[in-house]
Amino acid sequence: MKHSELEIKIAKDLLSIKAVFFRPDEPFTWASGIKSPVYCDNRLTLTAPSVRLDVEQGLAEVVKKEYPDCEVLMGTSTAGIAHAAITGHLLGLPMGYVRSGAKDHGRQNQIEGKLEAGAKVVVIEDLISTGGSVLEVVDVLRAAGADVLGVASIFTYRMDAGLKRLSDAKVKNVSLTNFDVIADVAAEEGYIKPDDIKRLIAFRNNPSDENWIGA
Repeated sequence: MKHSELEIKIAKDLLSIKAVFFRPDEPFTWASGIKSPVYCDNRLTLTAPSVRLDVEQGLAEVVKKEYPDCEVLMGTSTAGIAHAAITGHLLGLPMGYVRSGAKDHGRQNQIEGKLEAGAKVVVIEDLISTGGSVLEVVDVLRAAGADVLGVASIFTYRMDAGLKRLSDAKVKNVSLTNFDVIADVAAEEGYIKPDDIKRLIAFRNNPSDENWIGA
């Protein structure tokens, strides 16, 4: 599949600041215990101004193109908040965010920022793997009466489980770049060996199968 200019540009950006870092010969261990050849921390984009600009302009472009009726941006807590704020500024749109749980004080809000029932909302997320956390946010917004148009995210693993969960929940996601693009760019630019791509894709296709290690 041919990669778009935006997908390649964001992939190069994320690799250049090690927001996405491949280590197939020394796997990372996720909190779930799964061994992973990749580490992703898109928060690093916030401390790299040129990369940050590419990301926010990319998210703004996605919202304008894919969700032209958007009225409000809602960031996921906490990683999506800053991206929603900056993208909202670029687009001249209001923004808010959804907490992982309701506050235990004050007005006990879970949704921060003004949200009218029926408002057309796009969720801003930094990373999608299994899709669980972003779907929790979508559920909260829908319960509050929002019309969730979809999600705009920086990076997705494109894992089968995540794609199915989003599809089952009828949630559209558009990411600036994805695992396959970054793996290709990483090989082209010497971050990994070309032979590593098959191992990376094997992990992406079935994270619980560790046969890619040492292959």
